[in-house]
Amino acid sequence: MIDRKPMLWWDSVPQPLPAAFYIRQIIALTIAAAILCFISLQDQLDFWLTRQWYQPETHSFPLQNNFWLELLNHKLVKFLIVGSAIAGLGWGIYRKNLRLVTVMVLLGLGTAVVGLLKASSIHSCPWSLSEFGGQAIYIRLFGSVSAGVNAGPGQCFPGGHASCGFAVMALFFLFYPEKPKAAWFYWWLGIVLGMAMGFGQMMRGAHFLSHNLWAGWWVWASQVAFYFLITKTLLWLRTR
Repeated sequence: MIDRKPMLWWDSVPQPLPAAFYIRQIIALTIAAAILCFISLQDQLDFWLTRQWYQPETHSFPLQNNFWLELLNHKLVKFLIVGSAIAGLGWGIYRKNLRLVTVMVLLGLGTAVVGLLKASSIHSCPWSLSEFGGQAIYIRLFGSVSAGVNAGPGQCFPGGHASCGFAVMALFFLFYPEKPKAAWFYWWLGIVLGMAMGFGQMMRGAHFLSHNLWAGWWVWASQVAFYFLITKTLLWLRTR
């Protein structure tokens, strides 16, 4: 008779990754941040891309309320990712798979970090700016709002919608280092989804390219940091 012991939480605890992994991530994230700062501060690329979807004659973005962009990009894909994450979290709890639970939590934490930054941002969306038919003044990265200046509604940096796609990068930690090819596949899948969802928002006039790129940076940086903290904490708890 086979003795099947019940699955315990500690049987699937996510293992801490070697220091070399985090050193490489810090270097890559630092270089990426420098490049993104340059793109944001120069802002010619942001404005050029956004103007491709802006109609000066009507002072509007024709695709702002496009039915298909709203349905497929803004709702359906987002709901699919969120629903899958909730299902994955529930399955992980049911199966007592702490590694799966950790990854699903990371998926949510990445978007939460971007959401908090976005909620406190002074940067308004393109469709609110005077350059694109709105009333708000454009504020560069690291800029501030002067007294009497209309900064608009703000809360548009980084790109919140794109962060939902980028959050899929968390699946990297479900497979790495045992299955590195699968890990990097899901990492790139998150990049593709984030950029695609962000591009749909650019077409609507909702975000600049830099907004979406920074969303990806913050999502991955927070996922790497939280995975380090979570695994170190779980390892400490396991040895108590």
